[in-house]
Amino acid sequence: MSKSIIIIGGGIIGLCSAYYLYKEGHQVTVIDQSSMDFGASYINAGYLSPSHIIPLAAPGVMKKGLKWMFNPKSPLYIKPRLDPDFLRWTWAFNSSCSVKNVNRGITAIKDIALLGRDLYSEIKKTEKFKFQLEQKGLLMICQTEKMLEEEIRVAEVAKKEGLPVREISSEELKRLQPDTNIQAKGAVMYECDAHTTPHIFMEEMKTYLKSNGVVFQKNEKIQDISIKNEKISSMSTAANIYVADEFVLAAGSWSKLLSKKLGIRLLLEAGKGYRIDSERDFGITIPAILAEAKVAVTPMQGFTRFAGTMEIAGINHHINKVRIEAIANATKHYYRDIVLTTQEKDGAASGLRPVTPDGMPYIGKSSNCTNLTIATGHAMMGWSMGPSTGKIVSEIVSGIKPSLDISPYHPDRKF
Repeated sequence: MSKSIIIIGGGIIGLCSAYYLYKEGHQVTVIDQSSMDFGASYINAGYLSPSHIIPLAAPGVMKKGLKWMFNPKSPLYIKPRLDPDFLRWTWAFNSSCSVKNVNRGITAIKDIALLGRDLYSEIKKTEKFKFQLEQKGLLMICQTEKMLEEEIRVAEVAKKEGLPVREISSEELKRLQPDTNIQAKGAVMYECDAHTTPHIFMEEMKTYLKSNGVVFQKNEKIQDISIKNEKISSMSTAANIYVADEFVLAAGSWSKLLSKKLGIRLLLEAGKGYRIDSERDFGITIPAILAEAKVAVTPMQGFTRFAGTMEIAGINHHINKVRIEAIANATKHYYRDIVLTTQEKDGAASGLRPVTPDGMPYIGKSSNCTNLTIATGHAMMGWSMGPSTGKIVSEIVSGIKPSLDISPYHPDRKF
């Protein structure tokens, strides 16, 4: 039965939800407080990475975070602040940094990421989209024996999960990337991973959805939500009042603020990431993560992207020049011939990724509101999990058995 659906949020999760809901025959409206042409869905590394099976909340991460707190160039920065929501999130994050959480999350993360990767391919073929989609794998490049050993341990876990992965020597790395001057002890290659150019996919998807009757309401911020009998009866912005059968909350880092209006307490923090783009040809053909520095390098359509850092410091779009320099310096440390210019660094952009305490997304219905489906909290995996999350959202709303076991993603789970 066709329903009227309102999706709050026009990022990768919101657009993919709109796509699959439209495919199921529903009438869809997407509301976003921005112009829908910037943010995390546009500036991410473009990875479709089933390889990223270890959740952010893993043993030792909190300890590293405390250590890195005093280093403005560190890959992970958690800014301390006396905010009750932040303190609750920090407590839950610390509690989740355990072997138990990692073991619980590995298969759930792998399954939804693999489905997401395959759905990108299906969308491209079905709709004849032109966006870049290449499965060249992902290199985890290591400069120290300690980091290489750590990546090999993770690779062994990935092998047990059935993912194609292998260790490669520094000599083989040079053969794989002959036109680059990489300084490394060795690397791990995940052959299961693919990559894209994010903004091209986003523009194609928006064009497709508009041409098929999906309505976009840009630059409209939800100000009030009316609830009756545990159901949303309406939502209002400064300009309009919206009524629908079902609602989808896919507002990324802003989802926490909106969920409060519904009496739902989502533990969620904004994790800022940065990117630097260069149109110069560096000879890089295979995506890589510079393991010690946690910097991603992606050969995109017409340019190369250097992205990194996780800065948990509230919702803000301030560009921290120190962290931009850290990305540029790390790049030069690994690729000795690459020196990013002042102009390239001045063109850097940031995006906010919604981070849950246990590193798992929130996908599903909360018991507090029967006609609301929540889809947020994907952290660095939002791009990988976009289509799979959208498909699951559509299945939940349509009353279809979900493609995956969604219990690990339940928004009411306890930490």
